[in-house]
Amino acid sequence: MIRNILEYLEETTKQMPGKNAFCGKDSALTFLELQQKAKEIGSFLVGYKKRNTPIAVMMEKTPMCIAAFLGCVYSGNFYTPIDSTMPKERILSILDTLQPEVLLIDEKSKKLANNLGYTGEMAVVEEILGCDIQEDALANIRKTFIDADPLYAVFTSGSTGVPKGVVIPHHATINLIEWYTETFSITEKEIIGNQAPFYFDSSVKDIYVVLKTGATMEIIPKQLGSFPIKLMEYVAERQINYVDWVPSSLCMVANSGTLELCAPECLQKIMFVGEVMPTKQFNMWKAKYPNAMFANIYGPTEATVDCTYYIVDREFADDEPLPIGYPCENTDIFILNGDRLAEADESGELCIRGRCLAFGYYNNPEKTEEAFIQNPLNPHYPEKIYKTGDIAKYNEYGEIIFMARKDHQIKHMGHRIELGEIETAVNSIDLVETGACIYDEESQRIVLFYCGAEATQAYILKKLRDKVPKYMFPNVMMLLEEMPHSLNGKIDRLVLKEYYENRE
Repeated sequence: MIRNILEYLEETTKQMPGKNAFCGKDSALTFLELQQKAKEIGSFLVGYKKRNTPIAVMMEKTPMCIAAFLGCVYSGNFYTPIDSTMPKERILSILDTLQPEVLLIDEKSKKLANNLGYTGEMAVVEEILGCDIQEDALANIRKTFIDADPLYAVFTSGSTGVPKGVVIPHHATINLIEWYTETFSITEKEIIGNQAPFYFDSSVKDIYVVLKTGATMEIIPKQLGSFPIKLMEYVAERQINYVDWVPSSLCMVANSGTLELCAPECLQKIMFVGEVMPTKQFNMWKAKYPNAMFANIYGPTEATVDCTYYIVDREFADDEPLPIGYPCENTDIFILNGDRLAEADESGELCIRGRCLAFGYYNNPEKTEEAFIQNPLNPHYPEKIYKTGDIAKYNEYGEIIFMARKDHQIKHMGHRIELGEIETAVNSIDLVETGACIYDEESQRIVLFYCGAEATQAYILKKLRDKVPKYMFPNVMMLLEEMPHSLNGKIDRLVLKEYYENRE
């Protein structure tokens, strides 16, 4: 029985010590080097004599950052990634909530750390490396370790913009990785193209899949995200055969015409996660990679990255939403309408139960109690479920269809409307690159933001006639050069709302 994710690292290190585990543009760590450096960092942290306490890690996105994460785990504690490019106020808000035992930084982050005004304990990783490994101390920690100990906490803003620290235990991550590697047949032959920031939970899969299987992860330089041709050239150069990217990245490549210029044959598995994947752009990828495996994966951070998946196995029209599919193994998904199960043709709130669930939000009992509730279908014994705030339903195939966020469901002209349905229709229009909607409650107007300079408002409305009822037509349409995205790559609707409110 696996109790600790470090068991993955240690077993793989025995089998392939000299194989590269994590590679950056300028550095790489083999499994043996990774284990060695993680133990050195863990031995230093043991000196704080703390267990199951948070350690914040603010370092450059390099293989050494992953060694720092694992060092925290070796010390019997859990880690929280902080990106140095986050706004200063957000970093301080996270640190204030977390009150970490120590803030681990690297030399490149030292200046920023000193300018934060943070008064807590700080340690520079480069100064820790090379210290004596305390094998006995590390072994004693492992003896008392259980799989319900926390592994990491990642901070998510949600719709309010206030960071909430989602605490994930080892058993939830093990549950994820066991299912994921089996379902997608991941082996040591995989070369994973990691694009997700380490503070975004999608990167958890990339990291721990490597530790379990002996695959190699290539950390794609962040700057390539703005240059689709260079991004795909990097995929070809590093022979990346597996990607699990947010749809905005895949759409950028498709919309730019890059696939016609550079579509590396090495790509074999293409996953998308984090937000809705527009079917039109998916079809562009599918046309270029007819033999690749494509999967639409869904899950909130609170359910340890993934809770449903759909391996695309049939054709979809551009205006037909891709299903989010079926529950992951050892995970139960149900759709509630109030305190009862939704009928077959009825939408409701998607809820989750199982080993995948987070413990809740760090130092935030009120928000934890709001989201993690007693299962209303079970009044007999304590059983927590997570209410996602996402509206979903089953289609005729018994597959789950994501419709919209609960806070994106509106009442307009007497009709209940899912803004996601309008977005799906708009995104299927040929000249539109991407579209997103918000609702102005005061004036009761549907506001559409879209990219695609050749698509006039009249053209969009004409195309919508065959796709949605007239009462779902946007009342205001705003053309943008590019869609704003949050730090984790999702469309930033708070910024869209500001655009709208500050328009001339």
